[in-house]
Amino acid sequence: MSSSQLIGKVYLVGAGPGDAGLLTVRAKNLLEWADVVLYDALISPEILNLINPKAEKIHVGKRRGNHTLSQPEICRLLIELAQRHAVIVRLKGGDPFVFGRGGEECLALIEAGITVEVVPGITSGVAAPAYAHIPLTHRDFSSSVVFVTGHEAAGRYQPRVNWPALATAVDTIVIYMGLHHLGEIVPQLLAGGRSPQTPLAFIESGTTPQQRVVVTTLERAIATYDEAQIQTPALIVIGEVIHLRSQLGGSLHQA
Repeated sequence: MSSSQLIGKVYLVGAGPGDAGLLTVRAKNLLEWADVVLYDALISPEILNLINPKAEKIHVGKRRGNHTLSQPEICRLLIELAQRHAVIVRLKGGDPFVFGRGGEECLALIEAGITVEVVPGITSGVAAPAYAHIPLTHRDFSSSVVFVTGHEAAGRYQPRVNWPALATAVDTIVIYMGLHHLGEIVPQLLAGGRSPQTPLAFIESGTTPQQRVVVTTLERAIATYDEAQIQTPALIVIGEVIHLRSQLGGSLHQA
């Protein structure tokens, strides 16, 4: 077998939202078998400790304003590693296919002739509200929920998210990566007809010991963000279901 022949298999593995207890059995097994693991910035130390001690560990995390490697560089590295290793794990926070750019990596690997398997993870949009005692749906409050990224507002000439149209189209809105564009998102939701009194929750570091939940209203969201000094990573939930939080066991941190 020539040294240039592609022999490895790449696993795009979801690490879940942070709590190591939410890692799937399949993901845990692959970490124990891996020859090399490329991992994101928000992977918890408890999950990293599950990696095969003999495996090569490569941090490729991207945080706002601080990218260890660009996305094309990560794809190229995965292709190179597949020429030298049998089991390559690309460990991604949450779920690889939910705002995790797993689709981009999967396509690049397939185009290079590399076998890929996707191992789903629990996405923070589901897990963090659950840990915060916020049901995303409830027969009395919400029959619909949407998961949307707030990050694309930067650098995209024509954003795909139509916030005014979304404002009243669904009952519960879950926004990933929305903090830095809150000043653009909130006015558009209000302009689209969403009530200013609609409850809004910031869930900071969801499912981890550092989780913090701050509840406010849509019209006060920007002021609360500044006053409470909300930090990334944080999820934003908008909807009447937030009223159920105190009844379901959540402490009420109202802002």
